Formats: sequence, structure tokens, C-alpha cells
Amino acid sequence: MSKAVDLRGIAPADLTPEQAKAELAALAREIAEHDKRYYQDDAPLISDEEYDQLRRRNGDIEQLFPELRRSDSPSARVGAPAAGGFAKVVHRVPMLSLENAFSEDEVLEFGNRVRRFLKRPDGEPLAMVAEPKIDGLSASLRYEAGKFVSGATRGDGVTGEDITANLATLTDVPKRIAKAPAVLEVRGEVYMTRTDFEALNATQAAADKPPYANRRNAAAGSLRQIDPSVTAGRGLHFFAYAVGEVSEEPWDSQWGIVERLKVWGFQTNPLSRRYATLEDAIGLHRTLQEQRPALPYDIDGVVYKIDRLDWQRRLGMVSRAPRWALAHKFAAEQVETTVREIAVYVGRTGKLTPVAHVGPVGVGGVVVSNVTLHNEDEVARKDVRPGDTVVIQRAGDVIPQLVRVVEDKRPAKVAKAGPFQMPDHCPECGSLAVREEGEVDRRCTGGLICAPQIVQRLHHFASRDAFDIRGLGEIQIQQLWEWGAIKEPADLFTLPARNAALTPPLQERMGWGETKVANLFRAIESARTVDLDRFLYALGIRHVGQTNARLLAKSYGSYQGLHTAMQDAWDRDGEAYASLDAIEGMGPVLAEAVVDFFKEPHNRAVLDDLERVVTIRDFIPPASDSPLAGKTIVFTGTLETLTRDEAKARALALGAKVAGSVSPKTDLVVLGPGAGSKGKKAAELGLATVDEAAFLKLIGG
Repeated sequence: MSKAVDLRGIAPADLTPEQAKAELAALAREIAEHDKRYYQDDAPLISDEEYDQLRRRNGDIEQLFPELRRSDSPSARVGAPAAGGFAKVVHRVPMLSLENAFSEDEVLEFGNRVRRFLKRPDGEPLAMVAEPKIDGLSASLRYEAGKFVSGATRGDGVTGEDITANLATLTDVPKRIAKAPAVLEVRGEVYMTRTDFEALNATQAAADKPPYANRRNAAAGSLRQIDPSVTAGRGLHFFAYAVGEVSEEPWDSQWGIVERLKVWGFQTNPLSRRYATLEDAIGLHRTLQEQRPALPYDIDGVVYKIDRLDWQRRLGMVSRAPRWALAHKFAAEQVETTVREIAVYVGRTGKLTPVAHVGPVGVGGVVVSNVTLHNEDEVARKDVRPGDTVVIQRAGDVIPQLVRVVEDKRPAKVAKAGPFQMPDHCPECGSLAVREEGEVDRRCTGGLICAPQIVQRLHHFASRDAFDIRGLGEIQIQQLWEWGAIKEPADLFTLPARNAALTPPLQERMGWGETKVANLFRAIESARTVDLDRFLYALGIRHVGQTNARLLAKSYGSYQGLHTAMQDAWDRDGEAYASLDAIEGMGPVLAEAVVDFFKEPHNRAVLDDLERVVTIRDFIPPASDSPLAGKTIVFTGTLETLTRDEAKARALALGAKVAGSVSPKTDLVVLGPGAGSKGKKAAELGLATVDEAAFLKLIGG
């Protein structure tokens, strides 16, 4: 299988238009994933400096190829969409991000840009407010008539999450403000002190729960607790530093805002200062770089803001950030150490990740002994080998990064050994590990028997749209796996017969009992017969979701027909593979994934075991004369006669396509009570709608 071309090493000016287009697409995907990791999951994978390098590369390419700028360009986006679990809040004044600088020269150039924009003389002093850049979670607090009424996260800058109840538990958040404007939105950063962080992780360890990786993640995770009482016990704090929407402005400068926030009872950072010049403000960065380890909270730089508000308004914003502010980041601390070995680990999705085990070394306040290398392209790009001396860094309290190999310290035997090679078989289960065209990750194909993946794969296997074994969620599967009661899918169906031989049997284990076990065994028995498309979906083959599972089932009709064809398709030049690849909607990526799955000996053994304990029904083509054939249907609201799954199955059996959202391409919307936004959108688009009774009549009861 051919290796993806590495465009990252090509300078923007040297890219062809085709390469630039591909690189912009790759950068959009990569930056979006990092945004999600940082803003939604509170689990960043790379340092701020690496992240900014990606954004700068994207911007440089867009400048050279403006016609290729994408509609989802990272240069026009702030943060990431609000995560699920909380109601959404629209910020009436967007919560912008900041442009970053990593050197004093870049900061001075920021000042020059401001002067040029405002048409001020070169070298004219610029009064600045400089404040520590707190490494926490941005939040806004809304007050009406002096009363705290709502609070939200930044989200994507336009829409955030409603975390009012959680913010109300913070002692730094005043519940009432005297003599405040009728409407006042205060913005700031929620953070956790080092002492509270250590106490939280001690509590996590005592409860046998994983520790938080750093204080920002801990603060963000604590603030997003569904139960506000959990947030209240986490010792969170809030530094206020700005305002959003206000009905009146009793100030004329940025520093005036800070002073007024203090008067109203907000905590502002005591290290913030107003400076007469930008050059003086840079001095705070130098000072805090030295004081940083001793501070009780985390900072990752200094923020400079033009003090005059009239100048701020004239400067406005560009793309996703204001022209009047800049974040001056701290340089990452770098140290040297030696790579002892490169180990390859398998994740829950089958992804193989190389990790460098290095000699323990202190960097950024922690002792580092493991450094992720992300994927084989990263290993090859940096040419990392066991025995190498390497430079590692840790910035912004994210995972350590391997910066480069110190080549002049490479031992002769290491040079002679040659580059590190990623394994082509899974180090956990021995199954084939493949890298698809255009992908950077190599993945294990033996998900049904691979230990790191098995719990997630078994959960998928038993899920509602697969075998639908009621009462068998991820927690129960995890327990059964840990007890040795199940190791592969077929074990689920032999479990009732083997239960008496378990020591102790399931009904005698804590949290189970006679009734729960009896219900589970009945669900297992009722799930033994399954439609071909649901069976294929249950196997968890890469790229085979419900739609593609149905495509395969429709194309081959029976499991035996499909199984035989896949064995014949091992020969990529043969007729069977050509027939598979020629199926409309298939494509080479899906064809490769399906054949790789059936070619893997471990998977074939799992399938043989399943054939002995389940019955796989042949695919029944939908009636072509059905009134729903070829139509796209959306179900919304609460169905009262059918379950959502039953309604979906009935529609699919009659040749319909079932979608999750309403669009102009929707042919019919089935409305149950509480239809909500989907029903409203259907009305706006003038789509055909029916209630459940009319739908049942349409499909013949």
C-alpha cells in the first residue's frame, strides 16, 4: 500500500496548487481536531507553540493561494463548537481568541503594526495593560440589575455552554453587584491552584480513578460537571480581566475596566500592571518567566492590551482575533535525554502509537520518562532511533514533545542499525496492522480479539443497532471481561450455558443478582438470530457503518455468499475483488478494509465461532413498489406505538433512507409529540409531514 506524501516538510512557497489544496485540507482537519481536544475535551495533544505553527502555516498558504481558502478555514474560527451535555448560549459580543507571539521582536512588530494602522509616528509610546495569561478555562458572567443571572464557556467564540449553576458555586463570583450597569458581562478565567490540584488527584487516586493530567484539564473538567455540587468541592477560582456586553461604560481605558472590576468585588490578577510603553510591558514577561514556577497557579505567557479604548475600537479585529491585543507566550523549556526504546502501543480504536521511553529527566516542573511520537510519519520525519540523544520540551502543561534528534551525538551502532520501522502486525494480538491510503495512522485489524480494543468492540457488537442485547452496556462488558467470563463475541452466546461453572456464578456477584442475570440471558437468547446487515455492522469493520453494512448485505444477499466472495477477493487482481470494488458506493478504501478484515486469520476464527452460535438471516430486498422506496425520512419527537428503532427498521425495509437531520433533501418528516426544532425546520422548508398514525397507515400498519 503506498505511503501518503508528506507535504508538511515542503515550504509554502514551494507547494504546487494541488499540493497546497491538499495541505490546506489536512491542516483544517488537524487544527479542528486539536481545537476539539483543547476546548471540548480539555485534553490537548500538542504544545501551544506547535499549534501556532500549524495555524501560521495555514495562513501562509492561504496568502500564497487565496483562491484555495476553504469555507472551514481555521483562520476564521475561534475555539471549537460547544460540547454536548449543556444548553447553548449565544455570546452577544463574540469571545475572541488572541494572536500569539513567541519572541520580543514579534511583540515589538505588534506595536509597529498598531502605529501604522492608527497612522501614529514611529516610536510613539503605546500605553499598555499587561497581565499574566492564566492557563485555565475562559468564562463569561452576565449580570442584570446587579444580579448574576447566567454564565457560559467561550465555546467557539459565538456559542458557548450554559454553566450558570457551576459558576455560581465559585466564591470569586459575586452574586450581586452594587451600582452596576443594567447589563454587565464580565469575562475572565477559571483556574485551579497547585494545592487544590494535588488534593484533587489524591482524591482521584483514593477512588481508584485516573488522575488529571494538568491543572487546566482539572479546572475545565470540574467546571463542566453535570452536578454543580461536584464543582463546588473542587476549589476553583476566577480572575476577571475584561467585559463583554455592557449597557453603559463608566471607564475610558482598559485599566479603568480592571480598576472598576476590583470595586465591584471581582478578583483581578495582582500582577497585572499599566505601563506607559510597550517596551516597559515586555519587562513583565521577563519577570514572570522567572517567577512562574513559584506562582500558585499556572500561566503560559503575558497578554498585552492597548490601554486606550478609543484606539481599541478603531483597531477592531482581524479574522478571529482583535488587532489591539497580543499573547506573548513563554518559550518551552528544553532538555536533553536518551531514547532507551521505542515501544508501540495499541489504543481502544486499534490505532498504533509509537512512544519513546527516555531516560527520566525534569522538564517544565515534572519528571518525564515517556514521549509520544504520534505516528510513523513523525518518527520518520525526525528520524528517531533507540539510543539517540534527543531534545524534549514541555510547554503549557501539555504532553511532552520530542523536538529533534541531536545527530552529532548519535552512536555509530545506532547509525548502522538504520531508521526505526513500525510493525506491520499488532504488538498486542499479532493481527495485521494496515495503513490506508492517505492516512497517517496504522491500525490493528484484529479488533474482535485484540485486548486493548475488545471491551469497546464487544460493546459495539451488543449495541442497539447491532445485536441489540439489552442490559449489556459497557460497564457490564468490562466486568465480564475482567472476570474472564467473555473473551470474544461468541462467548456472549455461550455465557448462559457456562454461567454455572463460573466461580462464583454471575447471580452471586455484587451488582448482578438473579433477576438481572435472568433478564440478560433472555436478551442473549432473543438476539441469536440477526439480519445480515446488522451482523456486518456488529463486526466493527473499519468504515462499515450501518449504511455500508446494508450495501454489502444487499450486494451479496447471504453471509455465506459474502464470506466466500471475500476469501476469493484476497487476490487483488482477481474477479472477486474487481466485483467488490465495482459495487456502486463501495470505493477502494472500503473494499480494502473489508477484504483486510476477512483476510486476517484471527478474525476468521472469530467468525467461525460465531457461525456455531448465531443464525444470520439473508438480506431481504425492500419492496420496490413501496410508497417509501427511495425517499429520505426523518423521525423526530416521541413515537408512542413504535420505538424509534422499530420505525427506522420498518422504513429501511421498505426501501427508504433514514436521516438524522432535516434538510431540503428530506422527503418526509414523521412528527411525534415534542418534535421541537426539527418539526419547526420542516415547516420552514415546506416539507411533507405526518404523525405516527399516518406513518403506520402509510406502511400498512
